[in-house]
Amino acid sequence: MVYTLFLVIFLTNHQEDLIVSNTKPTIAVIGAGLGGAAAAALLQKAGYPTQVYEQAPEFARLGAGIHLGPNAMKVMRRIGIEDQLERMGSHPSHWFSRDGETGEYLSRIPLGDFAKEEYGAAYITVHRGDLHALMVDQLDQDRLHFGKRLEKVDDQGDQVVMTFADGTEATADLVIGADGVNSVIREHLLGEEAPIYSGWVAHRAIISAEKLKAYDLDFEACVKWWSGDRHMMVYYVTGDHKEYYYVTGVPEPDWNHGTSFVDSSREEMRAAFKNYGPEVQALIDCTETVTKWPLLERNPLPLWHDNRLVLLGDAAHPMKPHMAQGAVMAIEDAAMLVRCMETTGAENYADAFELYRFNRFERASRVQKVSHDNTWLRQNEDPAWVFGHDVYEVPLKDPKTEVKENA
Repeated sequence: MVYTLFLVIFLTNHQEDLIVSNTKPTIAVIGAGLGGAAAAALLQKAGYPTQVYEQAPEFARLGAGIHLGPNAMKVMRRIGIEDQLERMGSHPSHWFSRDGETGEYLSRIPLGDFAKEEYGAAYITVHRGDLHALMVDQLDQDRLHFGKRLEKVDDQGDQVVMTFADGTEATADLVIGADGVNSVIREHLLGEEAPIYSGWVAHRAIISAEKLKAYDLDFEACVKWWSGDRHMMVYYVTGDHKEYYYVTGVPEPDWNHGTSFVDSSREEMRAAFKNYGPEVQALIDCTETVTKWPLLERNPLPLWHDNRLVLLGDAAHPMKPHMAQGAVMAIEDAAMLVRCMETTGAENYADAFELYRFNRFERASRVQKVSHDNTWLRQNEDPAWVFGHDVYEVPLKDPKTEVKENA
């Protein structure tokens, strides 16, 4: 009885302290692309009060496809949408690489059932807009804000103040910069510096597969056509195989358009791939609209975080899409960041952010390099270091211990 009375008095007198100690920090995610949406979904599931600020006025089903390897699908499993994605996407049996002029097979990388057994999850290709819509649906819609283009960020030491182009302000304890290659958060940390134009462009188009039935040709579920200085990656983006997508890599010395993309044409595509075989010519013939995008990069950044600010995805490590891993790296970043915050305790955010950077930098930089070189799966090779990676199971390396051991 005496103990119970003491406990009641203690809890009453320390109620405010207990509430404070159990309160998780407020978090703002700048950018609701795939990396930002993954971070926000995982944070909200973990109980963090998380607001998401997206500069676009609304989401649209943009005409692009995406590969989700087993390494990404393991994160989708934690978000809770793995099964939906498996039903939504195409499940190629292989990644084929073929000579664009002769049609000769350069590599046959098994996926399908092999990927599930060997890497622990499916390998799918899907429409980027369908994936994005599904991920955004997982978020608290009351904490998702459109039309919020960040103009200024002020880390005041005890909180961060964000100013948006519409004149509004918001505050948060921690801010995650998932705002892409031209990240405002990156500029705040490292100063203004334009991304590097790689000298390559990507053409993107989605084709109705119905049109392809007029050709007596085999349109494989996932194939990359190569020649010396260019390529075309082709795959289905829906499980019913009604939409077929291609994305290219073509050298172009300069990008002087001043926009993120421009319209291209069948004529430009024919000129770029004039020596390629009948399958590629058929794809070009069936193209109704095609756009052209500059491929931008940055050298590995010396800084991913400072005080209450941290970067992920293209804000930290933009890369060419030639491994089909750019968005997947952002998704892995999101999972690792939340894992590190849970490991250290979010109140120790400086340690969490450094633990995250230390455990992501080498992998992201390696993928950047291979993507830049455009050698991935051109010949038969073991892709397990990419596809078999599990961001939740890989042992965390402690930066403090590693530094001491290497001193």
